[in-house]
Amino acid sequence: MAEEIKLLEKYIPAKCCRPTPQDDIVGYFSHDDFIKVHRRDCANLKKAEPERLIELEWDKILKKDEYTPDEDYSGLDDTDFIILQHHLDYGVDYSLMVAKLTRLKKQTVFDRHKKLKELKLLKRVEPVMIRYRKGVVDNKWIKHRNHTYYELTPKGEKYLAYFTSK
Repeated sequence: MAEEIKLLEKYIPAKCCRPTPQDDIVGYFSHDDFIKVHRRDCANLKKAEPERLIELEWDKILKKDEYTPDEDYSGLDDTDFIILQHHLDYGVDYSLMVAKLTRLKKQTVFDRHKKLKELKLLKRVEPVMIRYRKGVVDNKWIKHRNHTYYELTPKGEKYLAYFTSK
């Protein structure tokens, strides 16, 4: 069974040719104020009035799934997102360095790292060799020791993207 295509409100997939996102498409203004989406090679378009045909692209008419974060999102503030952004930009890092580079107080960053870890927006990196921060020293690896290193989780990336899109 084919997956249902979710289109923006004024578009309807044509039943005659059943277009899919892999197909080249064209739109037809119907009498009911909708635009019917046809495959470009649809036989029914040969008898269509040419002035009612319009060019379409899938990426402009597909409905995008809106991401909504969990309820815990409301407990976050700008400082939390500064830290999440730091981890997106620099990758794996530890609290003291995050504090230095973001100019936040050390204790604030320690507390926020703990909070963001509990919310599963950051995860602790196990003690292994890690690549040094991006953009600081290229191709340098350091032994993970004496610090607790954190990295952004997929959930953290989604929360950050949601925050920056608002």
